[in-house]
Amino acid sequence: MMARRTKHLLVALGMLAPALVVLVTMRVVPMVGAVAQSLQHISLATGETTFSGLDNYIYLFTEPGFYSVLTVTLLFNLVLNPVIVVIATAVALLLAQTIPLAGLWRSLVFVPAAVPGPVVALIWSVTLQPDGLANALLEAVGLPPQPFLTSSGQAAFSIGLMVTWGALGYWMVFITAGLKDIPESLLEAAALDGAGWWRRLFSIVLPLVRRPMAFVLIACTVGSFLLFAPVQLLTQGGPNGSTNLIMFDIYNRAYLLGDLGVGQAEVVVLMAILSVIVAVQFRLMREES
Repeated sequence: MMARRTKHLLVALGMLAPALVVLVTMRVVPMVGAVAQSLQHISLATGETTFSGLDNYIYLFTEPGFYSVLTVTLLFNLVLNPVIVVIATAVALLLAQTIPLAGLWRSLVFVPAAVPGPVVALIWSVTLQPDGLANALLEAVGLPPQPFLTSSGQAAFSIGLMVTWGALGYWMVFITAGLKDIPESLLEAAALDGAGWWRRLFSIVLPLVRRPMAFVLIACTVGSFLLFAPVQLLTQGGPNGSTNLIMFDIYNRAYLLGDLGVGQAEVVVLMAILSVIVAVQFRLMREES
């Protein structure tokens, strides 16, 4: 019996080995390297490396600009992620109904998710220019043109709109899979008892897709915290820091300002924030279940 268990264990480890190697190489090693480099002063300009202990963290947490970056990033995520979950759920519910060409509409909604992020950013950059398509449509219906990417009040909204457009179809797939797992007999029984569409929605459908929705919220949160390409290509963190999300700030500190140690310290802070947020979200999922 023991020999058989050992054999099964070795087979399982052999099958998992490629994934474990990739995980360690692509995740664990960079994470350990980031922690080590965050304790050093590394100048890209001179190549000088000296041990600095916690100086990089002290510098970050005593600089007002870092708190501004955290505030912008947290507010962006608090608004964007629930909106994406709600819209993805609404679209999945709509396309789950018996409507003509439902498969075609699902494909059209998913198309932006198949486009690489930098390409999506370039498409929206052209669209949101002062003489771009968005302002042309506004002028066609008698509305004044808007400074989408050059206004402190609209730039973050414009980035969020672009992210939602690009991610909506991808997250819709997970919600749709959750909807298909709902027993049809349960919905039919509720309909026979006189429950209307809205009652079935709030009493049966939404409670049974809470776990897919929670997964989408967690994954979307991680993706939004790591958002970089749209900011780098469209706004460069401006205007007035209104879109200076933490990933762009890391890039700015490490490679534009040339202090890799401070940049890596900010990476460690980002990992800690994400770990806390994801842990809380997973805990809420377990309590709901």
